[in-house]
Amino acid sequence: MRKPRVYVETSVFGGTADEDFATGSRMFFDRVHQGDFVLLISQITLDELTGAPENVQQVLKDLPDDSLVQVANDDEVRALAQAYLDAGVLGSSSIADALHVATATVARADLVLSWNFRHIVNYDRIHKYNGVNALKGYPPVEIHSPLEMSYDYEKKDI
Repeated sequence: MRKPRVYVETSVFGGTADEDFATGSRMFFDRVHQGDFVLLISQITLDELTGAPENVQQVLKDLPDDSLVQVANDDEVRALAQAYLDAGVLGSSSIADALHVATATVARADLVLSWNFRHIVNYDRIHKYNGVNALKGYPPVEIHSPLEMSYDYEKKDI
């Protein structure tokens, strides 16, 4: 069975050091260490992590090499991100968030994980992202918080 390809936005890494989000982020990364997912990361994520505290940067460094795939931020990604802005999904000051979703979409991620409930994990915006994706010939993208990925039901009696 193919492992799900999960685009991990920067806030999921930062969540490991945040009291409100640490449990969900850490549980998700534990599943990555178990080999449950392939993580897609972009140069945007790597750039944003350079300003993060060392313990947050260490989360990325500690991930198994075979669990990571770096995906491109090329002209196609930038054009789709601009289409999100042009459609009013986000304002121009949120270009990095548009680039995260566009990168995941172009890379054909199975889903995007984020703690950014204002610009990414947001019911109305998800529909708008997917509306633009449909107009531009891309498949819909699933967007969730790490809490939705942290539970391992198959190992429990339910």
